[in-house]
Amino acid sequence: MSSVPAPAAQYPSAPSTIHELGVPASLIEDIILQRLVIDGRSSVTRMAAATALSVGIVDATVDGLRQRLLLEIQGMDGRDYILAPTEKGKVEAASRAAAMAYAGSAPVALDDYTRVVEAQKGRSPITAATLNEAFSDLIIEPGFFDELGPALVSKGAVFLYGPPGTGKTSLAERMIKMYKDPVLIPRAVEFDRSIITVFDPSIHEPVTPQPEGMDGRWVLCLRPCVIVGGELTATQLDLKRDDSTGVYRAPLQMKANNGIFVIDDFGRQKMTPEALLNRWIVPLSRQVDFLTLAHGAAFTIPFDAKVVFSTNMRPDQLGDDAFARRIPNKVFVGAIDAPAFDQILAAVCKGMGIGCNQEAADYLKALIKEQTGTDLRPYYPADFAKTLLAICEYEGRPKVLDRNAIDRVANIYFTKNDDAGSWETQAMVAA
Repeated sequence: MSSVPAPAAQYPSAPSTIHELGVPASLIEDIILQRLVIDGRSSVTRMAAATALSVGIVDATVDGLRQRLLLEIQGMDGRDYILAPTEKGKVEAASRAAAMAYAGSAPVALDDYTRVVEAQKGRSPITAATLNEAFSDLIIEPGFFDELGPALVSKGAVFLYGPPGTGKTSLAERMIKMYKDPVLIPRAVEFDRSIITVFDPSIHEPVTPQPEGMDGRWVLCLRPCVIVGGELTATQLDLKRDDSTGVYRAPLQMKANNGIFVIDDFGRQKMTPEALLNRWIVPLSRQVDFLTLAHGAAFTIPFDAKVVFSTNMRPDQLGDDAFARRIPNKVFVGAIDAPAFDQILAAVCKGMGIGCNQEAADYLKALIKEQTGTDLRPYYPADFAKTLLAICEYEGRPKVLDRNAIDRVANIYFTKNDDAGSWETQAMVAA
């Protein structure tokens, strides 16, 4: 968890009445009754903590459930009531669970979620200074930010393209560092008595401490960064209903709201680039997305994730002119020059405790070009250094990157060619 200033006055305070929650009172009854059946016994205070509600709201809801003989008070723990479901309450909970069995934090209303996302747009300006800070651990070619900066500031998606190994993924992963302000993420959202879980601890990083007195249905987090690759499927971009509980899981773009959504290795997904773009034509242009519940009710959510497509393919290989127009911000990430390569190599060797000098750097650059026939790529220094460390550990040799060590690494690292192709021929015959 990270710590950032979090003045409580900036964030929603905990509602004190059911009306202030903005969701149906009957839904709150369902959640509390389901929670009580799961726990067996609880108390007003523990129930308030489990459902992210105030003690006053839980107390009022408990009173209504008790009058309908759905729960009973079994005593006191200090000044706290001990609660338990009645047999009638268990039957009622089972009946309601057939439609939806949810016993987590109370949700926020869809309208409240939309209002908060809109309020959190663009509060953290992107400048040359913020870019330099965000990418301070990378060696960036001079002038690159002159292209990347305006692309990030402008509306619409950003297309990072270039040959493999030029650092596109590293750039995309660090873009979230441009933002310094935290944002509110709902634990769950309610629409038409259906619940959509949004907060995901694998994506959202809460700040510590959380503002005192803040509405517990929200979590104050660093701006989210969702990164997906070739595993992305169309189903991940729509609501996913759990058949056993009736609760929905938010799509990835909803979890990425007020942050960044990186689609790495674009063009390698099972869904075609055209299919993905068609799914997002309206969201990318109008900043709203359309979702549909299982029973057919449709609604809109804000689409405020900065979408970054990263690919090794040329834009003209991924679609037609209409496709290209939908992603106006295209930034080429090419190979690095010799000085940049030397800087990266020096930094990598220093970090790994490997001795290296300019003669070795020049020899390595020449060898890479000879072996690959391509320009220099920023991943080579780290790859060579890691392989060298393994060789040094195995052979008990000093950690020095000299000509002999480079040749030793290259013998393992680069693919060997058999001019006669005999091993391939023999393998095919044997098969």
